[in-house]
Amino acid sequence: MQPTDTDNPEYFHKVIDCQYACPAHTPVPEYIRLISEKRFDEAYRLNWESNVFPGVLGRVCDRPCEPACRRGRVEREPVAICRLKRFCADHRDPATPFLPPVPARKNGKRIALVGGGPASLTVARDLLPLGYTVDLYDDQSQGGGFMRSQLPSFRLPESVLMGEVNTILGMGVHARFNHRVASLKALLAEDYDAIFVGTGAPRGRDLPDLPGRREGDPWIHVGIDWLAGVVFRHVTSIGRRVLVLGGGNTAMDCCRTARRLGGEEVRVVVRSPRAEMKASPWEIEEAEAEDIPILDNHVPQAFVLEDGRLVGMRFTRVRAVYADGRRRLVPTGEEPVFLACDEVLLAVGQLNAFPWIEADAGIDFTPQGLPVLDPLTLQSTVGRVFFGGDAAFGPRNIITAVAHGHEAAISIDLFCRGRSLDERPAPRVDLAGQKMGVHDWLYDNRVVETGRQAVATVAKHKTLRDRLLEVELGFDREVGQAEAARCLNCDVQTVFRAAECIECDACADACPESCISFVDNGSEEELRTRLRAPARNLGQSLYVSPPLGTGRVMVKDENLCLHCGVCSERCPTSAWEMQKFLYHSAQAGQV
Repeated sequence: MQPTDTDNPEYFHKVIDCQYACPAHTPVPEYIRLISEKRFDEAYRLNWESNVFPGVLGRVCDRPCEPACRRGRVEREPVAICRLKRFCADHRDPATPFLPPVPARKNGKRIALVGGGPASLTVARDLLPLGYTVDLYDDQSQGGGFMRSQLPSFRLPESVLMGEVNTILGMGVHARFNHRVASLKALLAEDYDAIFVGTGAPRGRDLPDLPGRREGDPWIHVGIDWLAGVVFRHVTSIGRRVLVLGGGNTAMDCCRTARRLGGEEVRVVVRSPRAEMKASPWEIEEAEAEDIPILDNHVPQAFVLEDGRLVGMRFTRVRAVYADGRRRLVPTGEEPVFLACDEVLLAVGQLNAFPWIEADAGIDFTPQGLPVLDPLTLQSTVGRVFFGGDAAFGPRNIITAVAHGHEAAISIDLFCRGRSLDERPAPRVDLAGQKMGVHDWLYDNRVVETGRQAVATVAKHKTLRDRLLEVELGFDREVGQAEAARCLNCDVQTVFRAAECIECDACADACPESCISFVDNGSEEELRTRLRAPARNLGQSLYVSPPLGTGRVMVKDENLCLHCGVCSERCPTSAWEMQKFLYHSAQAGQV
């Protein structure tokens, strides 16, 4: 193998598993370290600069960082990264200023944002400090987009959402609420320098061809529309017996909301095996904790009506068969299953819809109805029109929408300055030594054995009576500090200097995880088998040194390292050094 190029910022970035997995690349270990030092305001600001909505995401993020967390490979449970994000939002001082200055004198460029959700708000947040004039159009009465219309208040209180949304609007956005954009061509005619489309995936999938669908329409509701009706108080009750079709997070929100609106017997019915449900595991656990059973391997066959009223649904029992990497749902041959119900909520997927974009506006679409975009710049086939969030590539999540917003803001800034959209700014990185003495570090290098901390919740009998009452209470200071201490400081890197190494193997002998080896070089596939501990996780890199004095190379399996610093403490020549690697994703306006 060739020596590892540690000058490439993406190498150490990849080692920080949580940050690398985050679409917005939030510096997770750094903000957790700030929490452990009780510097909550700084932890919040670091989050805000990256993910824009710390209080929101600390409650409802899909948490791609947590399955990647190194602690989850050491023991069963990862660090509660998401809840710590909320922790710094809950415990910061709201009076502490953190917003960047917005110039009173504008740069003469006008930007239109269509949609008031997380992607559009991120674009506004990034462009306003650069002097752009930003107009936002949304058909709702307030900002937030689907975060406001589809996420129930028992998960995300409106005060938390609107607090962070209004922070961005207050930076100088010209918001035009209750304004539905009816024509892209008309918007293009208003001479905006750039237009960003962040309208989400606003149409829920239906089951129009299922027998009984038309006749049962008064008792059958599309999930995302029904959730919006609840939020805007158009829907205040539901039948006693409810079926929710679908296995994603929207289905979990629907069933839990139904319990709070009078549903006593609420069941979730899924086509696929339970293990393949798209809902986050914790969302499923929370639904089951509220006495909502999940029935898997049931394919809907028909809505059943008697005397002109919906009385239930009929399902085919299936089993999953896998062949050639594909799954088929095969009927088991059993009798159809009848499930009685008064109402049905359909949460079987979402679709993009752009009825306001005319066919001759110049925007090309894929056969799936998605805009044809450059995947990096998010530029459409009309040069000054950009897309992001669910409107770009279909339904994803809030943190992905934020990441799109950052990338689109970079593209819009470059476009308005007449620069190539491919000349994107590089990430800001910094390596800083952490040593104070032989055994003293600027970071806490202890590997604590504390288990993941449980979060306090409101009693079930109370929350099921009030859909506005938040279920999770968040960490108090003591619990939050204990959870922060579980972080393994993956951003403190083990930097190896081959010229200083005398090949005494002291570091390899001292390493508690046997992740350091001194061996003859070879191909990566073969080398992974000859280390002190076989490097089986192909998703993690091997850190390979240049040839040492004996011709051997040092190989470190990044998958196993706990960043404890023992190698650096034991080395007699300081060939190992612990250096904190800070990686900040590029944003608009950076040189």
